[in-house]
Amino acid sequence: MPQDDVSQHTPMMQQYLRIKAENPDVLLFYRMGDFYELFYDDAKKASKLIDISLTKRGQSAGQPIPMAGVPYHAVEGYLAKLVKLGESVAICEQIGDPAASKGPVERKVVRIVTPGTLSDEALLPERQDNLIGAIFANKTGYAIATLDMASGRFQISEHSDKAAVKSELQRLNVAELLYPETFDDMALLEPYSGLRRRAEWEFDYQTAIDRLTRQFGTQDLSAFGVHEAKCGLCAAGCLLHYAQETQRTALLHIQSISLLKSSDYIELDVATRRNLELTQNLSGGTDYTLAWVLDRCITPMGSRLLKRWIHHPIRQRERLLARQQVIKALINDDIIAPLQSLLREVGDMERILARLALRSARPRDFTRLRSALAQLPDIKQMLNASQTAALSAISQQIDDFTALYDLLVRAIVEVPPLLIRDGGVIAEGYNAELDEWRALSAGATQFLQDLEAREREATGLDSLKIGYNAVHGYFIQLSRGQAQRAPIHYVRRQTLKNAERYIIPELKTYEDKVLKAKGASLALEKQLYDELFDVLLPHLGALQQCAATLARLDVLANLAERAQALDYRVPHFSDQRIVHIEQGRHPVVEQVMSGPFIANPLVLDESRHFLIVTGPNMGGKSTYMRQTALIVLLAHIGSFVPATRAVIGPIDRIFTRIGASDDLASGRSTFMVEMSEMATILHQASKHSLVLIDEIGRGTSTYDGLALAWASAQWLAQKVRSLTLFATHYFELTVLPEQFKGVFNVHLDALEHDNTIAFMHSVQEGAASKSYGLAVAALAGVPKAVLTLARQKLASLEANSTAAEESQHAVQPLLPLESAPSPLLAQLNALDPDELSPKQALSVLYQLKALACEHNQ
Repeated sequence: MPQDDVSQHTPMMQQYLRIKAENPDVLLFYRMGDFYELFYDDAKKASKLIDISLTKRGQSAGQPIPMAGVPYHAVEGYLAKLVKLGESVAICEQIGDPAASKGPVERKVVRIVTPGTLSDEALLPERQDNLIGAIFANKTGYAIATLDMASGRFQISEHSDKAAVKSELQRLNVAELLYPETFDDMALLEPYSGLRRRAEWEFDYQTAIDRLTRQFGTQDLSAFGVHEAKCGLCAAGCLLHYAQETQRTALLHIQSISLLKSSDYIELDVATRRNLELTQNLSGGTDYTLAWVLDRCITPMGSRLLKRWIHHPIRQRERLLARQQVIKALINDDIIAPLQSLLREVGDMERILARLALRSARPRDFTRLRSALAQLPDIKQMLNASQTAALSAISQQIDDFTALYDLLVRAIVEVPPLLIRDGGVIAEGYNAELDEWRALSAGATQFLQDLEAREREATGLDSLKIGYNAVHGYFIQLSRGQAQRAPIHYVRRQTLKNAERYIIPELKTYEDKVLKAKGASLALEKQLYDELFDVLLPHLGALQQCAATLARLDVLANLAERAQALDYRVPHFSDQRIVHIEQGRHPVVEQVMSGPFIANPLVLDESRHFLIVTGPNMGGKSTYMRQTALIVLLAHIGSFVPATRAVIGPIDRIFTRIGASDDLASGRSTFMVEMSEMATILHQASKHSLVLIDEIGRGTSTYDGLALAWASAQWLAQKVRSLTLFATHYFELTVLPEQFKGVFNVHLDALEHDNTIAFMHSVQEGAASKSYGLAVAALAGVPKAVLTLARQKLASLEANSTAAEESQHAVQPLLPLESAPSPLLAQLNALDPDELSPKQALSVLYQLKALACEHNQ
């Protein structure tokens, strides 16, 4: 793009180049009449990305100008394509008056559309959050701030280690991620698109405090409980600055900020979210996930909230019990269906309010808001009719907006056009002056009919007609044959193939009057439309609170409907370390099975905290473990669970190590991925963690794998004492219950007959008697000749195994948990007693005594 001497270009291109220089990293949509035009490199890039024609527009500075454009009325579709490709677009509008302008009409960028700051309905995924995030690191750790521009939800979280940051970034799945130019851990950000490097000063702490307090209109941030989150506030300050920079307007819907504390939630690492297929399956789709079964929410905002709950299960007992109480009340009062019918008319109130705050709401947003407000009295009445305090409490959080509803009824027509510029949005009777201008414009039909009749009679020309078009305005039309008899005062306006068109002073005067009426009517209508924003915006906070309450009510009504439809039961919480499940089922698998699902029990507690799960491949081990995790997770979002009874104690984390996959892009084999996930569990699990491990050690040699599996199991059973399900094909591990308290064997049952196998999918106490590997291979279609050879080899191996080998594997020696050298022994070995004075010897003795005490703790 030419930048050397702007003065050589035409005035319009000078204006374009100046605006483009201010927005170098984004595509510039430059408004010219009915089109948004792109020039030079932007035109070439956009023509390839969204498949529009690349043309040329004359010359400037002696060179042809590459140009591409899109119609203004269809711009949303093109913006959607560009945003999905990760591009950002600056929208440059005409803000000057063409009639009063000398040279190019004044233009400026009114907003920048980026993947993370979308609010337009056409550009957003309806039932998914669209977040922008910022990450910052200092000596104390990491912080992530997120903002949902379409709702105003603004949150920060702080983390002490990279693993937690990685998990949080995966949960959030932000569309854009801001980071400081000095950020030194780019490997952490590599998996994510939409990365935006920002200047270091944008993350300055004091600058962040000033910006945030101005935004919220407060003296400090203590009211939001974030004032001590210094690292998080640095990230939040940059994020708010970026939002203000791109939107170019007041962000009135961002009215608070909250701090997410890890102690309030059950933590799920990256592998666990993937393995449990919460909202995305292992293939990257959304079918056959927990959300696929659970989400029947009526409103898009409810659907988005449910997915946030699924990814962020809470630990606060009182909040969980409150959600359960609402679900019980909705079921007992039998009001789920009528309540959902009312909520259907509420729609996506949350995002409508965001567009209202940004003053980008369209006429039909106002009618949708009107429809939502119309449902509130009936919803409140339905909730108040219940005898349950939980429903009455929700009703109290829904304010009375009768005055606003009446305003919107009076102000907006029943079915308005899409855009205010089309006119016809403000209802008749709302403004007397507007009604007068419209009456003048509407009276044109009768006037033209009367004028046409008079002119026909005066001229005697029966082909005479009066018409109108947008280019030439009003006209009198005569056929070519009668045109030669036109009166002298008829002034020719247009010649057609078979007709002539004329104008007369009376018609011209009326035309000017009507056009003035239409222009004045549209201008006044836009003014009245803008005034509606001014009336509604002072109520924005209360409206947002109402929308949040309705979204929560939609989720709870949805969970009540699912509990009824899928036979879920209310779980109970205990202060003891326990997970007791009777007749538990996998919420997804039971929905896709053609036959009945075999329900199974689970008992984990202080005296039985580690279960070794054996059984054949395809026997159901992975399903059994996943359903345990999902039942615990469902209980901690407040949902009922697929079991006849469930009692669950305190859980701080859920870990899963299930299945095999590689990460070739990062140079990690299947076994390396397996070991990385296992390392995370061994380092981070506590006695209140639920740990699910499937087939550890299968990616390496038999003895290496067995050794790793044994050591991992012993560490978790003895040292960590987490609530653990440990599935394995190493039968050597089934002797662990003989050596460690709290360890038990369970197995998935199967029956073998005539070299075929039937999976019972039933969990039984004790270890499996065999692995059924050859039977499963037969089911997979392995050739019979190969299976015959395998049976012969198996018989040979079993015959050659000695009694000593069997004994060696039957009772394994106890492994020491401390693999590192003892500091006490190291210091003793380094001593030379002959070289110590009595005083030195006494000092060393005290040191050794202290080391011995530390070692025994």
